[in-house]
Amino acid sequence: METQGGITVQRALELPGLRSGLPEVVAGADRLNRTVRWVHAGEVPNIASLLKGGELLLTTGLGLGTRPAEQRAFVRRLADRQIAALVVELGPRFSRLPASIVDAARAAGLPLVQLHREVPFVTVTEEIHTEIVNGHYALLRQAEDVHRRCTEALLGGGGVPQVLGILADFTANPVFLETADGQLVYAAGPGSGPVSADPLQVWDGMRGDRAARETPPTGSVLVDVPGGGPGTGSVRARLVLLAVAGPLVTVHRMAAERAAGILAVVLMQARQEEELAARGRGDFLTDLAEGRITPEDAPAQARVLGFKPGEMPLLPVVMRLAPELSVSGNWALLARAVLEELSSVGVPVLLGVRPVEGRVPVLLGLRSETERTAVADRVAAALRAGVERAGLERAGSYPPVVVVGVAGGWAAAGAGLRHAAETATAAHGLSDRPWYDARRLDIDLLLWRLRDHPDLAAFVDRAIGPLRDHDRTSRPPLLPTLETYLAHAGRKAETARELHLNRQTLYNRLARIGELLGTDLDDPQAVLALSLALRARRHTS
Repeated sequence: METQGGITVQRALELPGLRSGLPEVVAGADRLNRTVRWVHAGEVPNIASLLKGGELLLTTGLGLGTRPAEQRAFVRRLADRQIAALVVELGPRFSRLPASIVDAARAAGLPLVQLHREVPFVTVTEEIHTEIVNGHYALLRQAEDVHRRCTEALLGGGGVPQVLGILADFTANPVFLETADGQLVYAAGPGSGPVSADPLQVWDGMRGDRAARETPPTGSVLVDVPGGGPGTGSVRARLVLLAVAGPLVTVHRMAAERAAGILAVVLMQARQEEELAARGRGDFLTDLAEGRITPEDAPAQARVLGFKPGEMPLLPVVMRLAPELSVSGNWALLARAVLEELSSVGVPVLLGVRPVEGRVPVLLGLRSETERTAVADRVAAALRAGVERAGLERAGSYPPVVVVGVAGGWAAAGAGLRHAAETATAAHGLSDRPWYDARRLDIDLLLWRLRDHPDLAAFVDRAIGPLRDHDRTSRPPLLPTLETYLAHAGRKAETARELHLNRQTLYNRLARIGELLGTDLDDPQAVLALSLALRARRHTS
């Protein structure tokens, strides 16, 4: 019976204090299962304003008034306050309760009790309060017992399913763990009973179609599972108890709150272990790229990590994040999100993370080298979707760079990963594309490797220095015009169309560029030098 941590009116009447007063229930006999949260005694007409609800009110009737209208109003105000019961001691004020009081209590559904003998109100108060406190303590002991069993399950090697199972058995109802946005993660039903067969059907029927999930089903219990560290106020998940086989009572919520604390630790540990595993795979792929693992030893070590491509060609892929994103990124969430996205690609995948370098190296097995482009498209989309799901996108930052290497065997996989990793670094700042082919960025890679050489900076300054000086002080800037012109291989019509210029304006700008640089834009050698200088300036400025 639900008592919200108190006792029922019926139980209060059975205690020695009230029982010695020879209690007679004159109204609301069908509502004696109401919860008594507290006991209050008083004799003032406005006593209802002093109550909060759930009280058992003791009175001799001095404040009830002398006229029937006053008495009915007094009872209605108490009923509006939702007190548990009104107990009136007969004596000098009333030898028997007036019909106006009894009728008003019946109409309001308020339990009304008259005591035929005088009782010490202080004794009644002490007895009921002691019973309430003992009841609270009993509930705490039950909730702590659930907490202890959950802890023992974890120490014995269990995880989230075992915790939910213990809670489901205790409540005799299905229990679910959902993400903060309402997606189901785990489900558990009690070991016996009408809902033990398939809690997922219960979820689908009572919870699964609730897109917004703003209004929980009647009688359910929702408890937040905290995440993000102490004091952050963030919610990592939500524990949901559905009242299917029976009602959910106060002790069930108390047990759920304690289980939520355990689940917070479990999920945090799982995230740490997940990140450690992802870092371990990243270390393996990096060691392979750096030659610390031989092609002969690599397949056996990869199998230990769950990667079994057999005789498939191996496709190296590397994603690099902007430096400001890689420092504080949630790498466990990123790895999990990307792996979930990649599950639909349908090929073996080995994915790791390298937080220090801000890289995500990946090795995939291809059914044939002809599907390289199709797989690369899907892998790049999965990597970018994972970045978005992990919350690692930030306004003003360079988008992630995805570089796809050349497919081959284990002997080529290490070099391919190293080449893709370096190329991903060199490609930062280029125009955003879903993915880059490592073979087509060799010039950018060469220029990046020369980034600290003074001759490269001197070359850029000689080739386009006058144009940079012009753009610092004059308008319109001419470097974008030159970049677009060279990107379109000198085709003026396409250049004008992309820049939204008429032909004559474009001709005037090109003439001015040639004049400032002292070069002929129709000379192939001059165009080559300018193209290299424009690509190299990203690494020298």
